[in-house]
Amino acid sequence: MTGLMFLIPVALGMGALGLAMFFWAMKNGQFEDLDGAAQRILIDEDEDQDEDEKC
Repeated sequence: MTGLMFLIPVALGMGALGLAMFFWAMKNGQFEDLDGAAQRILIDEDEDQDEDEKC
């Protein structure tokens, strides 16, 4: 029982810290460009370099 009196506040504190970090990330724009990384991985850089060399 003594262990629960220690672990419950620790768990609640960790949950509150995680929620605070999530809201901080939202405020700083961490989740604004969700498709950017997915699109960048599909761009073939070799084609862009080949076109520059031809000119």
